[in-house]
Amino acid sequence: MDETAQRKTIDLPAGLFLMRYNSADDSKFPPVVRITPDRSSVGSCEILVGPDATEGTLWSPDSSLVVYAAQPAKLTVAVSAQRPGGSTAANLKFEPLTQGTPPAPQFQSSGPMISSGSAAVDDVRILAHVAGIGDLSERANAWIAGPMAPARIEGFCLYWPNKPYDIDINYAVKFARPQRGDGQMVPLGTYAGTRGRALPLTGVTMQLSGPAASHYMLTAEAIFLGAPALRVTGQSIKLAGPSGREPLVGIKLNIEPLVSQAPAPLPAPAATVAAPVQRTAGRVRVFRSRQNVAKPAG
Repeated sequence: MDETAQRKTIDLPAGLFLMRYNSADDSKFPPVVRITPDRSSVGSCEILVGPDATEGTLWSPDSSLVVYAAQPAKLTVAVSAQRPGGSTAANLKFEPLTQGTPPAPQFQSSGPMISSGSAAVDDVRILAHVAGIGDLSERANAWIAGPMAPARIEGFCLYWPNKPYDIDINYAVKFARPQRGDGQMVPLGTYAGTRGRALPLTGVTMQLSGPAASHYMLTAEAIFLGAPALRVTGQSIKLAGPSGREPLVGIKLNIEPLVSQAPAPLPAPAATVAAPVQRTAGRVRVFRSRQNVAKPAG
């Protein structure tokens, strides 16, 4: 059964997902679906099933299991016919399981909650998949691939563990040929791109959002094959080569807090600042003048 199975590899971002077997073309002898972590994702991806179930196997429509990915991972989905010459057409669906997003506080917190004024940005990390090398992780303001070791970048993911509650970053990628998810904005912690498909990125878009977005600035440097390095800054940035089809072979990202824009205090009026200074410098002469006037009166 395994020899004739139809297999497909799925790129999965970090998170918790419900794998649902929706339907099959052959309802009498539906194909069997087996889901396993890819060899590169063993240890970071886990299949969760009931205590009496066969791990990673869905026998018929209306069955499901849960996949937990501690970091971006790959899954192998194998669909096998129940009988010789049987159908291997199955309709499967991945559904992310989330607890929603907490609302932004509308009050000044007295606790240790991180705000835009106190959060550090040096814990921002970028994980990128580099062709021929694999996944590489670097802190902000450090090259992945780049001028000393250019290599085609096939996707990336941003992490900001101590992100303030009032700011967020969304990003999207583009390819030379249209692909699923091409140009679609994703949130922090989501992998954007492909792995092992020889599809380098040809464009990157990043955007700050949230009430505190104006307090920060994105700075990105990128190298596209055959083109000079470029540097872009702003709350919303786009990276691409001259024609928009050159592969990305190096990227460096930084998030910088802007200097406070609070207005400078107004200078004190001249009468209260400049005049006393003048009087202090000539104080002795003033008293002598008064004494000279007083003597003739005696």
